[in-house]
Amino acid sequence: MRAVLVLNAGSSSLKFALFALEPQLADHPALWGQIEGIGATPELSARTAGGERFSDEIQVSGGQTEQHRQSLNHLLDWLSAHNPNLDIVAAGHRVVHGGERYSAPVRLDEAVIAELDRLVPLAPLHQPHNLRAVRAVASLMPEVPQVACFDTAFHRSQSPLAQAFALPRALSAEGIKRYGFHGLSYDFVARQLPTIIGERAKGAVVIAHLGNGASMCALRDGKSVASTMGFTAVEGLMMGTRTGSLDPGVLLYLMEQKGMDAASLTRLLYKESGLLGVSGISQDMRTLLGSDAPEAAEAVALFCYRIARELGSLAAAAGGLDALVFTGGIGEHAAPVRAKVAAMSAWLGLSIDQTANAEGRVRIDSTGSRVAVAVVPTNEEAMIARYTMEALDGC
Repeated sequence: MRAVLVLNAGSSSLKFALFALEPQLADHPALWGQIEGIGATPELSARTAGGERFSDEIQVSGGQTEQHRQSLNHLLDWLSAHNPNLDIVAAGHRVVHGGERYSAPVRLDEAVIAELDRLVPLAPLHQPHNLRAVRAVASLMPEVPQVACFDTAFHRSQSPLAQAFALPRALSAEGIKRYGFHGLSYDFVARQLPTIIGERAKGAVVIAHLGNGASMCALRDGKSVASTMGFTAVEGLMMGTRTGSLDPGVLLYLMEQKGMDAASLTRLLYKESGLLGVSGISQDMRTLLGSDAPEAAEAVALFCYRIARELGSLAAAAGGLDALVFTGGIGEHAAPVRAKVAAMSAWLGLSIDQTANAEGRVRIDSTGSRVAVAVVPTNEEAMIARYTMEALDGC
């Protein structure tokens, strides 16, 4: 089987998917899964399109970088053992930050990798791990071409005004601007919309990518015009463990009055806040929706309030609202969240069919709603596979 290998590397995990190329690039992977626990006791779990499931412990040694390489090596051997005729013709990677330069997928070579390395300070929690996987593949399969697919690229269509902070010009010139993230998800969903909402897909559309990481994006004619995430992936909506937008004065207060340094602030902003911090119970929306604790209800209410508030802001940026689209783990599966957001957004002419919402149908707007409302599963891996082959001109 000739296939594209898609990789999404995190600090302690490696998600993967295998997309067959013949007779044409498949819309869904033949096999997918992840390696979790890198840095401790890595374990591989996978499933096939036919529903068969696998799990496998991985024996590793050394530091984080070496364990990533060993885990990927184990994955490649495992894939070959389960697919004797496997021929990996290309590898596509999710790379969080493409900076100002990269507005499209790019074939990787040493010069490009070095340039992406210089963007690590803009995405320190993601970029190093993305590039570690790139280097591991280059070491283990030097003959296989690799492509970087950027989470920021989709938002490069935004106007300079939409990307600007009110900072001194010299700082802005250094690249301190709004980049936006989750672009792979937005691009995939946007491409599905013409068949789901018709002509409205060309109008003012807001997509809410709601998961452990959460953001929203306003589109016009299928292109990004504004987004809730900015310079980093911590701005905007409240998330599983991230604060979302926060008055910078809070950080100054914590530094001056609590003695918090950069490391402790980073931990607070990215790991200890959001749904987890407000509830004190869990970052998992399913757990919170199933809890009777008032703190859980408060966390869910704040999450929905922030979405509804940002929806109004993005509608202003898009010049109206023709459609609202939910995607991501929470957006696709948490009907109570969709219902709360819709109720708070009725002033925009939006209303949902409660039965359709509870059943998780694709279209959930009510008959009288002026705004189309849809639930569309995202597929970032399929987007990466498609980008990879386009960048390599089909191999």
